[in-house]
Amino acid sequence: MCSRWVVLAFYCLGQLCAGQSLKPQIAAPELATNNPTLTTVALEKPFCMFDSSLYPNKSYVIYLYTMKESASGISSLVTTTNSKPLNSTFQQTSGGKLGPYKAAMFNVPNCASPPKFTDVGDVNKVSDVLKQYLFRVGDDGSCLYDPNFLAVCNPPLTPDTTYRFKYVLVDSTEGIMKDQTLWSDPIKTRRAKLPLKIDTWPGRRSGGMIVITSILSVLVFLLLAGLLASVSSAVMGSEAASAEIKHVSQTIQQSEPRPQLSSE
Repeated sequence: MCSRWVVLAFYCLGQLCAGQSLKPQIAAPELATNNPTLTTVALEKPFCMFDSSLYPNKSYVIYLYTMKESASGISSLVTTTNSKPLNSTFQQTSGGKLGPYKAAMFNVPNCASPPKFTDVGDVNKVSDVLKQYLFRVGDDGSCLYDPNFLAVCNPPLTPDTTYRFKYVLVDSTEGIMKDQTLWSDPIKTRRAKLPLKIDTWPGRRSGGMIVITSILSVLVFLLLAGLLASVSSAVMGSEAASAEIKHVSQTIQQSEPRPQLSSE
């Protein structure tokens, strides 16, 4: 177990020191298992992606934009003509079908002070370390239906759908975009399996085999029930016949005349 965390720590450290990335990257399997899922995609946060030395003494935030790949031919711009970042929402873009929507907003990761990978070996801290390093798109299942929700909504993605993602560096005081990445490579969410193709435990049987097994089980139960009823009926019939024979025998014995003794 300890060796696994050590390998993970060196892997993460290598990723952070690998230099500037040009586009968002899907999280490696060592960091996020089962990724993508049906409705989420885990991305690496933009550590050292933007050169903070170019913008000294400024307050910046990161916007994450999401769109369906089919929308790239419509419009993939995330800013207006005056360099203002778009505030389009999930609802306004039909979930990214009509263009990019703002899925998240978070502080710029500190490249000079990355997560402490010495904490990866601590099971109580590893979750916090991964949250600092990764961001999961589609991780909020309630914001669309909460009328009091005012933050940026990050609702679940659509299964079996290809998405692209982009990070944008925004000056939070002026509300102007200062830098941006390229759109990510296409990333497709998983496809839901049909019931007949779901493997079940034990034996990894298909849905059809489960149905057949259930029918056979019911037939066997009915057969056993019928057999037990037949045996019970036969036993009761045998007991009734025996009681009747005994009753007839006693009746005959009582009806036979007793021999009279001659008087002296």
